[in-house]
Amino acid sequence: MANKAVTDQEALDYHQYPHAGKISVEITTAVKTQKDLSMAYTPGVAVPCLCIEKEPEDAYKYTAKGNLVAVISNGTAVLGLGNIGALASKPVMEGKGVLFKSFSGLDSFDIEVDTEDVDEFCKAVALISPTFGGINLEDIKAPECFEIEKRLDEELDIPVMHDDQHGTAVISTAAIMNACEITGKTLQDLKIVVIGAGAAAISCARLYRHVGVKNIFMLDSKGVIHEGRDDLNEFKKEFCAPKDTTKIDVFMDADVAVGLSRPGSFSVENIKLMADTPIIFTLANPTPEIFPDVTRKARPDAIIATGRSDFDNQVNNVLGFPFIFRGAMDVRATRVNIEMKIAAARALADLAKQEVPEYVNEIFGKKLEFGKEYIIPKPFDKRLVVEVSSAVAQAAVDSGSSLMKDFDIEVYKKELAKRIK
Repeated sequence: MANKAVTDQEALDYHQYPHAGKISVEITTAVKTQKDLSMAYTPGVAVPCLCIEKEPEDAYKYTAKGNLVAVISNGTAVLGLGNIGALASKPVMEGKGVLFKSFSGLDSFDIEVDTEDVDEFCKAVALISPTFGGINLEDIKAPECFEIEKRLDEELDIPVMHDDQHGTAVISTAAIMNACEITGKTLQDLKIVVIGAGAAAISCARLYRHVGVKNIFMLDSKGVIHEGRDDLNEFKKEFCAPKDTTKIDVFMDADVAVGLSRPGSFSVENIKLMADTPIIFTLANPTPEIFPDVTRKARPDAIIATGRSDFDNQVNNVLGFPFIFRGAMDVRATRVNIEMKIAAARALADLAKQEVPEYVNEIFGKKLEFGKEYIIPKPFDKRLVVEVSSAVAQAAVDSGSSLMKDFDIEVYKKELAKRIK
């Protein structure tokens, strides 16, 4: 079902009424009597403070740390808006908080850091990190985002993830896994073309390699990334093709094209060169590289996905980050490692193959069944918090990111299921 167009005034009214912004802070305990006040603040508050001083892990017992995510940005790569600055990015960061709360029950504070200096940014985040159980980096431009995430991941003992990189990678990997099952292709034999070479593109290509894809080509705004170019940063060099490889070469008999660029960065002529039953993801937002109807006319045999909610197969990061952080934080993982990302992708792929609940069908006005038009779950599927979060938590324990003892995934699934209303 296509969404109705939203006017500018409707969007402004949504953010202004009934209160300015989209989030607020709620108290979770009673403050109705003098005794309540004495426990909430002085003198009673000193008791947990002293406990935490002696045993820092008690912060998870006596404070909101374990359910609190920081959504942090400097506003240098906001949605399709570019470098609009820290303050202008705040509506997006508040929106991320809405999604965390709505889909996984995690609370969040949005924090806009007014610097483009990597050292200053990392220092600011590190200094406030004791407040939080996880750090969601958001809308930070490449290549700085790679260095920022790497530094913070190494320095902090809580999960850190730049969602613009890894969210798209996890969701698109799940979609490719299921598209392969439908078309009879295998991950190991795929030829993938990634159009774009920013944060999401690099992370996607890396994750595709981790799940077994060997043959990956990448294009940036100047063309194919190959060994004959002398203008490549260290991240693009990971995906160098042989010298003088052309755009025709990379699209010829390619099985998958993943657009993470801008409208027009590849064409109908390019996708006509692809192999039978191609998998074509045009994920530029809000305007895809090629619109689905144009793709379908040129390649009726294709499996198509976009980044938009008004077409089938939306590669939407909300299928990932709320549940990845939920699972990671619930088992006190120290980082979001590759095993946890792959577990999330596989859980998403598996869920899409299960019977779709009727309430999801009603939301979208049609019966959804696993197939070419339904290769990844819908965001409103309430089972996501159970299946994805538990898979991530188990992977954290199995891989050593979490030191939790005696983790019981079935018990954890039952606890997660209580969140479904």
